[in-house]
Amino acid sequence: MQKIIKKTTILAGVTCAVALSSGAFANNVPPNVSTFLDDFWSDNSLHPFECRFTFGASPFYMPRCMQASNVMEYLEDLQEIADNNLGTRAAGLDGYTESVDYVAHKLRKMGYKVTYDSFDFNAFYELGDGQLSSLAPVPTSYEWDVDFTYMSQTEAGNVTAMVEAVDLDLGLGNASTSGCEPEDFAGFTAGNIALVQRGACAFSVKAENAAAAGAVGAIVFNQGNSEDRTGLIRGTLGSEYAGGIPVFFATYDNGVAWASEPTQTLSMMADVLREVRSVDNVIAETRWGDPDNIVMLGAHLDSVFEGAGINDNGTGSAAVLEMANLLKRARIKNKVRFAWWGAEEAGLVGSTDYVQRLSPEELAKIKVYLNFDMIGSPNYFYGLYDGDGSEFDLQGPPGSAATEGMFERYFNLRAEPFEGSEISFRSDYAEFFLQGVAFGGLFTGAEGIKSAEQAALYGGFADVAFDECYHADCDDINNVNERALEVNADAIAYVTSVFANTTKAIDDEIAAAEAPAPTIQMLRSVQQNQQYDITHWGKYWIK
Repeated sequence: MQKIIKKTTILAGVTCAVALSSGAFANNVPPNVSTFLDDFWSDNSLHPFECRFTFGASPFYMPRCMQASNVMEYLEDLQEIADNNLGTRAAGLDGYTESVDYVAHKLRKMGYKVTYDSFDFNAFYELGDGQLSSLAPVPTSYEWDVDFTYMSQTEAGNVTAMVEAVDLDLGLGNASTSGCEPEDFAGFTAGNIALVQRGACAFSVKAENAAAAGAVGAIVFNQGNSEDRTGLIRGTLGSEYAGGIPVFFATYDNGVAWASEPTQTLSMMADVLREVRSVDNVIAETRWGDPDNIVMLGAHLDSVFEGAGINDNGTGSAAVLEMANLLKRARIKNKVRFAWWGAEEAGLVGSTDYVQRLSPEELAKIKVYLNFDMIGSPNYFYGLYDGDGSEFDLQGPPGSAATEGMFERYFNLRAEPFEGSEISFRSDYAEFFLQGVAFGGLFTGAEGIKSAEQAALYGGFADVAFDECYHADCDDINNVNERALEVNADAIAYVTSVFANTTKAIDDEIAAAEAPAPTIQMLRSVQQNQQYDITHWGKYWIK
């Protein structure tokens, strides 16, 4: 009987392998095939030698070899690194340096040549809660993370001064441009704290204009033009902020109250550390494959200062590391390059710096970039970057729709639900996108709230965040859904295996695009020729 079952399984496997290689079942997958694939790919009873010597990259077998248990072993090691370094792996600190060395060591043991890709960035760490109080007209103490918070990348400082409002436009439906032009500060009294309103331009512009006018500090309050723009947000001045003064973000109601008092005097104290530090991206690539047709995989390796960053983004980093392990001997047609980015949490610094330093010739060799950021959220959904723009009306560069389609094929084969994930420039694909490189990737949710419809589709809990430990100290080894990790890691294995052998789907889309495929001359001008309303850069609002 066991021999009959084994022969039936082999026959089913051969049938599926042929179907996968031919593109059959792309959208209409028989239920018995999906059941077989789910069992086959998630089977954790592999023979010890079954995946040890993989000389090819089969989209049928690679997901079977991509085991969540192996990915979890890397995550446990990253947790240990955090535990030994004050609970964090933030870029610029020892925990990140040890994470870099760990990944590099693993890659060298696999036989890879490792490149440490160094860059400088403005490291930013919150050492303590900020303090904000009113001295006049009424003494008042304001509550941290309720009434106000830091603007990320603020300078440290302890200042007390009168508050001076700058070109405000209050009320629902307002079109505030407060602080966006130097002329807004005409007549501003040097030595005061500038009170500016959110709207129209980047926070850094408002803060730097305030500093240039002689402000000793600045408070940006929410715009108040709609009900959803009144509370606190995670905002950033950006790693290039050069204003030199402390900057807070406050609620709309507080801003309106302060603006109405002609004698308003505030004391603000920012207990932060901001200084230039040098860190590394880690880069490696397969021995085999066409060096002029590169499939690039990336994930950010750093955590936030507050925690170990095991879901965000140990999960993506560990899955990419295991993908490298599976391809270490594979004789593939297209070269696969792996990247572990630094300082993503500081504003996508490592990936942006890397892409901008590539020559036009080197950038043109990257056929597609695949990004993996938070692929094991506890209350997950299966999000695929919306490369074709069908759900969020922003289409990626030519080839991005085909890349999304390849991920869709995998999820259809496995009979797993999925949905588009908005191109929001919140992760390391951002600069690749702006430079015209096809991209795709996976995301299982951060601070967003799961809807009742999503709970019905994926399980989990409605009206609860996808990851309640997002950017918190509880993002540890217990903050990972292993089923989501397994399904997404297998998706990485499937899509990478396909593109490692052929990028025809991407090539065809580029060839069929209305505009010609990006040329070396065009690549550096994409950002200038196309304007996007970018509201995030990394995990923070920039305006």
